Amino acid sequence: MKLSKDEILARCALMCENTLMETLNIEFVDVTEDTITARMPVNSRVHQPDGVLHGGASVALAESVGSAGAFVFLQEENVRIRGIEIAANHVKSVRDGFVYAHATILHKGRTTQLWQIRIENQAKELISLVKLTTLTLRM
Repeated sequence: MKLSKDEILARCALMCENTLMETLNIEFVDVTEDTITARMPVNSRVHQPDGVLHGGASVALAESVGSAGAFVFLQEENVRIRGIEIAANHVKSVRDGFVYAHATILHKGRTTQLWQIRIENQAKELISLVKLTTLTLRM
């Protein structure tokens, strides 16, 4: 399953339909040989009560982009990906604009994958650093 960048991004867009990713307006914007990037708007829909990005929304973004990356980079059709562990450190708040989640694969195993996801604001400042372990279920 060797797909072009545009084909991969189109498949990721389809994965978002009728999911939490669609609710959060997560959009996949780039893919390279070992990274995948998605963005999410920061607005009142993803704010904490005091008007900054909710950490749970950041974690949902990170797990979404890491899991999509696991599916894309394994290049297998009949698999399901599940996040089995996630840890996030939130280091800076953001009130508006977009945040970008850049997922880089650290370990690409047949069954488990380890991802590092950097969530940055539009000025490329670190907002959250996330570690995600995914599990591949073969159908």
